[in-house]
Amino acid sequence: MSFTYPGTLHKLNTGADIPALGFGTWQDKDAQEDAVNEAVKAGYRHIDTARVYGTEPGVAAGIRKAGVPRNELFIVTKLWNNAHHPDDVEKQLDASLKDLNTDYVDLYLMHWPSPFARSDSLFPKEGDKTKTGDTDYIDTWHAMEKLQEKGKAKAIGVSNFSKGEMERLISKANIKPAVHQMEMHPYLVQKSFGDWHKQQGIHVTHYSPFGNQNEIYSKGQQMGKLIDDPVLTEIGKKHGKNGAQVALAWGISKGHSVIPKSKTPARIKANFEGDFKLDAEDVAKIDGLDKKIRFNDPSGNFGWNFYSDLEGKQ
Repeated sequence: MSFTYPGTLHKLNTGADIPALGFGTWQDKDAQEDAVNEAVKAGYRHIDTARVYGTEPGVAAGIRKAGVPRNELFIVTKLWNNAHHPDDVEKQLDASLKDLNTDYVDLYLMHWPSPFARSDSLFPKEGDKTKTGDTDYIDTWHAMEKLQEKGKAKAIGVSNFSKGEMERLISKANIKPAVHQMEMHPYLVQKSFGDWHKQQGIHVTHYSPFGNQNEIYSKGQQMGKLIDDPVLTEIGKKHGKNGAQVALAWGISKGHSVIPKSKTPARIKANFEGDFKLDAEDVAKIDGLDKKIRFNDPSGNFGWNFYSDLEGKQ
């Protein structure tokens, strides 16, 4: 990114700036061209996608339609589990770069620490279970480091790692991760883990910043929406904001970035107004909402015990 951005910017350990408010593109593949176009026109400059989402072509088309120069954008994509073998890592990034119509990404993340079997299929199957691979995520990381050295990724990082996995990665890495993207929201605060990242100089991005009552998750189906929580709506009234905007501002107040997703133009614009300053007492009240509820845990399907040392593990 090489321009003046009107919102909050956080500094990565590479020296680059990351816009605190990003736009997520998980699901709704066919809606992403219009959604990304709306988002960029609304002011978003941080766009998050992943190989497994199938939304990279839609992201590229939306950016092209919006007409914003590449150097004014911070684009993130992710390496999927079927390409953890060191010989496959660069090939998968090259495929992503082609679909994104760009020569580089600003940030490339290892989507999960868990390897699947090497395959052209995103979910190689063995019976009813996803077939697991034997590539160590350390070896995957070393292959990703080469992509940063080549300039195909300006920064590299991870997603969905436990603390123990992060500590092991850092101990073996030549390049420390710039970012850890993880599930974080007012019902899963993870204060000590967030503080640990700050001490390490690793930026945190929140996915599912509104929690997630998506039908693919078993948890949360009997709960009300996080964004309707009375504490968030009350704080919102004080600032002339809604509960969703308050949840986003809470994440940004931690020095983190947040990546809400929507395909509705009005909501896309409203979410972009979630970059505002909360009072310290507001932040403390929101911290008090912590229920240690984690919505996204595919341990059983992926054959890996995720989040083993983190809050929210059931």
